[in-house]
Amino acid sequence: MTQLDIVERRDGDRHVVAVAGPVNSYTYTDFQEKVNKALVQHPLVVVDMEKVTTLSSAGIGVLMAALDDAEAEGKRIAILRPSEIAMLALESTGFGDRFPVYKNLRDL
Repeated sequence: MTQLDIVERRDGDRHVVAVAGPVNSYTYTDFQEKVNKALVQHPLVVVDMEKVTTLSSAGIGVLMAALDDAEAEGKRIAILRPSEIAMLALESTGFGDRFPVYKNLRDL
């Protein structure tokens, strides 16, 4: 089992949650905790997925729940620089179109 690294930072009015490593059934709870906490505290949460090596259904479930919660509360969640693996996982499950995806923070 490989560790998931999560680093949070502010970028203007955006709260960035940078994720590196596998987001799977072993690591999704840490991911879920960070994303949920960020959504409670900030109107715009950006999940930087550039260094995601695996995105399982557990990780996709966290993202879908966060998107639903954000929409219900008038907040926003976006994905930044998804790795090829992360984007493929989202697209293959049919959820790729649900998330706003950006190549850089300037576009938000």
